[in-house]
Amino acid sequence: MNPTVGIAVILTVLQAAHCQMIRDLSACLLDQSLRVDCRYDNKTSNPLTYEFSITRDNRKHIIHSTINVAENLYRNRANVTMQKNLVCLHLQSFTTSDEGVYTCELKATNDYTGNQIKNITVIKDKLEKCAGFSLLIQNTSWLLLLLLSLPLLQAVDFVSL
Repeated sequence: MNPTVGIAVILTVLQAAHCQMIRDLSACLLDQSLRVDCRYDNKTSNPLTYEFSITRDNRKHIIHSTINVAENLYRNRANVTMQKNLVCLHLQSFTTSDEGVYTCELKATNDYTGNQIKNITVIKDKLEKCAGFSLLIQNTSWLLLLLLSLPLLQAVDFVSL
């Protein structure tokens, strides 16, 4: 086989094997809880494993994970919800002692390109409140439907007068 063709085939296989990629990592406060949203693109139906951790004083502390065991300090305070293209960490009773660099790590089963990792620095006084509207934005089809229906609703209202 021609070496150029061989390299092209290898690159194509590696690109196809790359199953997920973290797009965005964000954090916000919801009452007294921290919410960390890890949004990703997924190109496979393979199961997804995740790990949320925090680094403080040059030490990694696992908060919630399907990869490793979470530390006792976080077991009763942390839970994770998963939706399409979103893994969301909820940490109850968030205080300044929970500040640090939060990491989201994702890996799809049989993805040989390695784990996807993103970090975000979380400082309580600098966090914004979680907006209730963000849930609507996560499912943009509702927002699009609402925007497209406004002229129709105005027309119906005008005709009924």
